[in-house]
Amino acid sequence: MTQGIASGKAEAALELARRGRGVSREEALELAATDTLGELLEAAGEVREQGKGKTVSFSKKVFIPLTTLCRDYCSYCTFRKDPGQPGAHFMTPEEVLALAEEAKRARCKEALFSLGDQPERIFPEAREFLRRQGYARTLDYLAAMCELVLERTGLLPHANPGVMDGAALDKLKESNASVGLMLENLSVRLMGDGLPHANAPDKVPALRLRTMEEAGRRSIAFTTGILIGIGETMEERIDSLAAIRGMHEKYGHIQEVIVQNFRAKPDIPMAQHAEPSLEEILRTLALARLILGPQMNLQAPPNLSYEDFPRLLNAGINDWGGISPVTRDFINPEAAWPQISRLRAETEARGFVLRERLALYPEFVSREEFASQRVHKQMAALAGADGFARDESSHAQAAG
Repeated sequence: MTQGIASGKAEAALELARRGRGVSREEALELAATDTLGELLEAAGEVREQGKGKTVSFSKKVFIPLTTLCRDYCSYCTFRKDPGQPGAHFMTPEEVLALAEEAKRARCKEALFSLGDQPERIFPEAREFLRRQGYARTLDYLAAMCELVLERTGLLPHANPGVMDGAALDKLKESNASVGLMLENLSVRLMGDGLPHANAPDKVPALRLRTMEEAGRRSIAFTTGILIGIGETMEERIDSLAAIRGMHEKYGHIQEVIVQNFRAKPDIPMAQHAEPSLEEILRTLALARLILGPQMNLQAPPNLSYEDFPRLLNAGINDWGGISPVTRDFINPEAAWPQISRLRAETEARGFVLRERLALYPEFVSREEFASQRVHKQMAALAGADGFARDESSHAQAAG
């Protein structure tokens, strides 16, 4: 044992982590305080391999920005707009379908719907658009657009609309393979004056945890995660990851945890806020793997680390998230996704195997309770026997 893990408690925690037992909050705090990143990364890699072997996955997707209108004013966001601002838009059904059809031609399998939170609550323009379409809530319109895409193109929807109630989740389960909501952080402190969530009523941690729980009660596969570098402490990150683990232990429905790093942009209130360093990202990822254990799917977006993205593989991740050959990352428009060919080359150069997955992770694909009959029928056409995306080349040869 090298000299970084000074504390006996930290050394014991690291040994338990290596055995695949998720570390406790207190153990994670001990590990976070150590000054040797190398040992954390090594342990995280060992734990990942216990559960995931050498497989690293990604999803070939299209990004559908259903509406940029949002009632929340997060200090780090460039996606949301007020009516009248450049880029303020509600996509029509025709626009949604045209984009989904383009994605189908590009052999995408996932339709990621991202949108602002409950814009009809504060904007008459949003209410009027929804009224013309025949809906009262953005969440109901979203459900209809997910159904349209599933039925007309066969792409598997993954909706990421913010806070959802039980009624909305029931509707979304009919057409969605999975849904998502970033916890971001468990800390209510970040809602204080001058802090990132001060004017964001939908970022109340209890509301987001309730959405996660409602999804668990309905056996809906759920993607969540934390956002780092917005002013939170390492302790608050660990508390947030522990809360996610606790939710999964109760319901077994968290299919993926994302550790997303803040990136400064010129047109946001946090334009001068320092970004987390790569070392800080790697340390947080390694702790996430040690907290969440070997079976959880852990993702870090490659485009948010730019040219350094291959180094994220050192920290225990087993997924790159959605990569689109059709659309940019509308949440981080300045950060282009790496080409899938480069993603494959960089991943395989480090001894891993890159596999394409669906919007629903392989371990959930065969479980009937986690999707509607319609979604399962389409997944059967897209998935191979192991639950990953079917190999298109071999399938085409067999069909020929």
